[in-house]
Amino acid sequence: MKTPTAKTPIAEAATRVERLRHARRTRFALVCAALLLAALAALLLSLTVGDIDVPLADVWAVLSGGGDPGSRFVVHELRLPRALLALTVGLCFGLSGAVFQALLRNPLASPDIIGVSAGASAAAVLTSLAFGLSGLALSGGALAGALLAGTVIYLLAWRGGVSGGRFVLIGIGVAAGLVSLRSYLMTRAEVTEAQNAFVWLAGSLNGRSWDHLWPLLGCAAPLVPLTLAASRSLTALQLGDEAAGGLGARVERGRLALLACATALVGVATAAAGPIGFVAFVSPPIARRLLPGQGAALVPSALTGAALVCAADFTAQHLLPDTQLPVGVVTSVVGAPYLLWLLARAGRAGRGG
Repeated sequence: MKTPTAKTPIAEAATRVERLRHARRTRFALVCAALLLAALAALLLSLTVGDIDVPLADVWAVLSGGGDPGSRFVVHELRLPRALLALTVGLCFGLSGAVFQALLRNPLASPDIIGVSAGASAAAVLTSLAFGLSGLALSGGALAGALLAGTVIYLLAWRGGVSGGRFVLIGIGVAAGLVSLRSYLMTRAEVTEAQNAFVWLAGSLNGRSWDHLWPLLGCAAPLVPLTLAASRSLTALQLGDEAAGGLGARVERGRLALLACATALVGVATAAAGPIGFVAFVSPPIARRLLPGQGAALVPSALTGAALVCAADFTAQHLLPDTQLPVGVVTSVVGAPYLLWLLARAGRAGRGG
């Protein structure tokens, strides 16, 4: 009979490492599956509940290509494009927020705080009020504004490299200037035009149709995989420029690619639904708390954003009877307290508390 050989310390350590990796992979898969199910549950709830309730069986029949004409009109024409738009917009905001916060190593580095969303909204207001454009032209203006704002912030923050703190501070300053420009344009506009612009600026999915969804899907389909592909250098970049360069990473090329992808995601999402506040800000911290020690958590952040916007839009539709709130109002109720808590905690840390 052979006696079992004792494992060497190196073998035992390798076994423990492999078990930890397996546990992390399992937790990652379970969290992503749970977030995906939450997003799909919010989507189905949006399709079934409304002024005319549609049973889940009828919803499934419509999604399968059948159903009666009334259910097909309510589900396919009125509710499905809005629900899918909420899901896609939330995914884009969540993913972009995770990239910004991880790359700049700052929890305040969110596109709606550092000026990227302000650039998109200012350009959209200028396009609408000054030139009378709408539809795809308005969406194109919002995308161009986001990219231009991101470029200006990057160039102003460049000092032989880009530090997260400097980028955030310059972004906040640029955002303040863009908000002032936006306010000036609205004060010069007609009352009805300013009112419509204000609803869009709050972040709203009211009245959205397939015509709004297809351009967003057409842009998000290549941008999401491009962002995930560019994120292969994110782990090294989080260590700092010198350490990343020592590991062989192309620091500026990798950073610029990630910033461009994240900015474009913000631009297309804002173009479709307006600057829905705080989604990009709160989604990454939620995902990172669900997956502690797993880095930027880009995919979970994207799924968190999708579930958050879809649930917030359902709440905005049904919170008050006979009134549909802009979805940005609901997300701000969630995000504003978190921002205040984060600033208060940073203040205590600065005093050594």
